[in-house]
Amino acid sequence: MPELPEVETVVGDLAESGLEGRTILRARVYWPRSVEGMTPAAFRDRLRNRRIERIRRRGKYIVMVVGGGWHLLIHLRMSGRLFFAPRAEPRDEHERVVFELDDGRTLRFHDTRKFGRITLTMRPQEKLRRLGPEPLEREFTARDFAQRLACRKGMLKPLLLNQQIIAGLGNIYVDEALFEARLHPKRRCSTLTAPELHALYRAIRKVLRRGIRASGTTLGAGQANFYSASGRRGRNQDGLKVFRRTGEPCPRCGAPIARLVVGQRGTHVCRECQASHDT
Repeated sequence: MPELPEVETVVGDLAESGLEGRTILRARVYWPRSVEGMTPAAFRDRLRNRRIERIRRRGKYIVMVVGGGWHLLIHLRMSGRLFFAPRAEPRDEHERVVFELDDGRTLRFHDTRKFGRITLTMRPQEKLRRLGPEPLEREFTARDFAQRLACRKGMLKPLLLNQQIIAGLGNIYVDEALFEARLHPKRRCSTLTAPELHALYRAIRKVLRRGIRASGTTLGAGQANFYSASGRRGRNQDGLKVFRRTGEPCPRCGAPIARLVVGQRGTHVCRECQASHDT
């Protein structure tokens, strides 16, 4: 699933492509469930001839501000991606929604597994206000992070995956951050010391920034894997320390990386140099 660095990469590509200021002449919906909150007909009608005014990211959402007070919220989920193509180019069977632009291009929402969702709304905060803070914002301090985890008794990994606690983290970057901070994913949050909380805060910001610099993580070559809007593969997979490195030597101590399940999610950990967990 695209996480904060991947979505940030897509948003950057869309902005650099000159999408801001373009007009959506029409939208074509080929998989009705890709559109959330209204019928495909209403979606098409309300988007017709709307100007794209601004593009930004909030958590894992791509947010496009369009004319008339409307907002397009795009969540890529497991396999969604956006890319440009000439209007005359034939549609691939996995392209669920196609936006025809006034410059002759189309912006296409490709989603092999059909989990991605697009919402057109005048009240974006109904979805976005549920999200926790942005972990890379200057205003989000180590103290804020510690306060958000205070009094929580759950295991670290499920808590960090909770988008209401902190926005944008997913399986890849949680595993990598916990490794950086030397914390076991099953460690109970209530047992963390102040130095451990600070180390985790710094680790989260470190792995996210590293992911953004590398244009995200692309874990395979199939259509369901991450590609930027310009068709680039991410490079962050080359620097992953534990995620999907089962059996490989830990880059810190040399012990084999183990795979376990935490909160129903596949999880990667070094049992030797990450702190032991309590159960």
